[in-house]
Amino acid sequence: MSRQLVNGVTVLGNLAIDIINGGPRSPGGCASFAGVALEASGATGRIVGMGAERDHVLFDALRERFNGLVEVLPSDRTSAFRLDYDDVDHRHMAVDAIGPVWGAAEVEAADPDTTWVHLAPLLRTDFPAETLALLSARGHRVAYDGQGLVRADRLGPLVEDRHFPPDLLLHLDVLKLAEDEAVVVADGPFDAAVAERLGVPEIVVTYGSEGCDIYTEGTVTRVPAAWRVLDVQTTGAGDMFTACYVANRAAGAEPRRAAEQASKLVAEELENRRRVASAQLA
Repeated sequence: MSRQLVNGVTVLGNLAIDIINGGPRSPGGCASFAGVALEASGATGRIVGMGAERDHVLFDALRERFNGLVEVLPSDRTSAFRLDYDDVDHRHMAVDAIGPVWGAAEVEAADPDTTWVHLAPLLRTDFPAETLALLSARGHRVAYDGQGLVRADRLGPLVEDRHFPPDLLLHLDVLKLAEDEAVVVADGPFDAAVAERLGVPEIVVTYGSEGCDIYTEGTVTRVPAAWRVLDVQTTGAGDMFTACYVANRAAGAEPRRAAEQASKLVAEELENRRRVASAQLA
């Protein structure tokens, strides 16, 4: 089932409709943030999102901005979330709609042709273990955003727990976990012993402005953040980091270098957000 692939990364994930602090509907999901990362890395790749056709218009500006980099597939529904921030660092999330499931037909429609595939699940059911096995059998190296391990597929306030099927981990080459997700997965502090038990060859645990830890071959490497960016809303920062990290790994960068590049990109993008927000308040 293996095929000839080109060096690069294809990002797969559901589109999402986000309502932030009670505002208007806005485009969300990794597809809304990964374009910046792929452009910055210069890697060959594309982003394939999936959602209901009636909602595709919300993502038209995104497709125009990235000029063919983003492709949208039809589905019967679109993921939807509400995000309410107490401040720039603390938010409450709720699930308003559960998105579609990526199976063999959806993979065939997306038809990734790159050496790497980065999966950006919004909830645990987005990418079943059978789909991960299929992508691996196609010859792809598979990266996976760990929020798909811990986010339960139920409506209402977002529930995070560690009741994910263990076979979700069997075909992963890279697993990215945010700090809070790592605590849930480990059922306590995340360390080298937990990483070894999970069995994924490369695990990246991010700590926001404190940088990240990379677990490979029984060792852990701390990579500091590029610089701190304070007083700015950070929605999508994790998506940008992970997409940039994977794009750099696909381009041949070692894990530490990939993390440094990803951290720099996120800091630059958050600086841009802060400038725009300041200009709007002026």
